[in-house]
Amino acid sequence: MDILLIKKLTVMAFIGIYEWEQQRLQKLVLDLELGCDNKLAACSDDISDSINYVDISEAVLSLVSGNYFALIERVAEEIANMLLNKFSLPWVRIKVTKPSALPQAVSVGIIIQRSRKK
Repeated sequence: MDILLIKKLTVMAFIGIYEWEQQRLQKLVLDLELGCDNKLAACSDDISDSINYVDISEAVLSLVSGNYFALIERVAEEIANMLLNKFSLPWVRIKVTKPSALPQAVSVGIIIQRSRKK
């Protein structure tokens, strides 16, 4: 199994549990690891045989920027579900970090790994 990586994908989103957070856009930083079989694309050198990371990125950015979330846990879960279903991936690992969550920390975050149900 191969892994397609998209690192530090940045999106502005309405996220938070406090009223002041719900009134302004905040930055989220996403790392995506996508399980895939890369053999055909590697041999053919044809984008139609691969997972297009532009399509993946646009779908994730659209999902996150187009919704309100209270928790980063839900952001990660929604991204995982969308990627597994829309792109028929066997598994995904999603890391969501929120840089502005704590003044004493660089960021807070969650990492989840999900697989397609058979």
